[in-house]
Amino acid sequence: MPWWSLAVPVAACIVLGFALGGAAGTLWAAIFGAALIASVLAAVHHAEVVAHRTGEPFGTLILAVAVTIIEVALIVSLMLGNGEGKALIARDAVFAAIMIVCNGVVGLCILFGGIRHHELAFRVEGTNPALTVLAALATLTLVLPTFTISSPGPTFTTSQLAFAGLSSLVLYGTFVFIQTVRHRDYFLPAASGDEAHAAPPSAKAALISGALLVLSLVAVVGLAKTLSPSIESVLRNVGAPKSAVGIAIAMLVLLPESFAAMRAALANRLQISFNLALGSALASIGLTIPAVAFVSIVFGLPLSLGLDPVGLVLLALTLIVSVLTLATGRTTLLQGVVHLVIFAAYLFLTLVP
Repeated sequence: MPWWSLAVPVAACIVLGFALGGAAGTLWAAIFGAALIASVLAAVHHAEVVAHRTGEPFGTLILAVAVTIIEVALIVSLMLGNGEGKALIARDAVFAAIMIVCNGVVGLCILFGGIRHHELAFRVEGTNPALTVLAALATLTLVLPTFTISSPGPTFTTSQLAFAGLSSLVLYGTFVFIQTVRHRDYFLPAASGDEAHAAPPSAKAALISGALLVLSLVAVVGLAKTLSPSIESVLRNVGAPKSAVGIAIAMLVLLPESFAAMRAALANRLQISFNLALGSALASIGLTIPAVAFVSIVFGLPLSLGLDPVGLVLLALTLIVSVLTLATGRTTLLQGVVHLVIFAAYLFLTLVP
């Protein structure tokens, strides 16, 4: 195990301690940024060690769920705070995660993988079920609130919110069962290259990497939250809406998965990239919505989940294009460019609504 992979998570948590202690200024902001990037690289390394020990698709599932759980904790803490726009935090974060992973991450993986390997193959029987569950989750939680009439605005009543949270758990839990138990082989990439034949790490090494993975992810989320005021200030100066802050933070939080997915695509293992990307989007909805629904009901906090018309159009376009991209089991850089253009449109229309 490289020495830097052992030192970086610990050092990043120490830097996070200074951040929580009130350290501020341009120099500290630079240190926080450097620690954030180093934590992302360390998280990717340790996730790959754990994945190699546990095998696919457990490795990608571990990284996706670990990042999402910490992201949920961050969203809930913001909901319980006193800042403005609390009712929209969960919606903006979940929608941003979907657009980032389904267009940004998927687009970059297909583009860079297509440039290197020309044509990339994956298993349709593994990606289509994930996309089916994603479409159902997104519609039930982000689209229906815009059209229900039992409560004013794009919101659910308490009973509707409870139903949405329970439905999200059922759908995500069933998908994880299919992915890891009943039809695990659907999500396995074809063995290729020396990596597929390398001996797995020992149980001790995997446990150490698992602990360091958690430390790295805590540092990523904590430092991202620490840097958010600076990001918010920059976005405010350019006249961007408040929802852009959620996008920026979501990008930082999703960096470990993004790096891991791109490395897999460059190694001609696009199935792992899709496991990470689609798994992250599913976990983002399947775990976040039940958590925020529980917090909203118990503490009586306002929660607005319905997307505006522009968001509805972009979500529908993303799902339609994703269906076409995943229909044949093969991709070229063309599909990557299409997804990236949709992602660029999402970012542009967020800044210029």
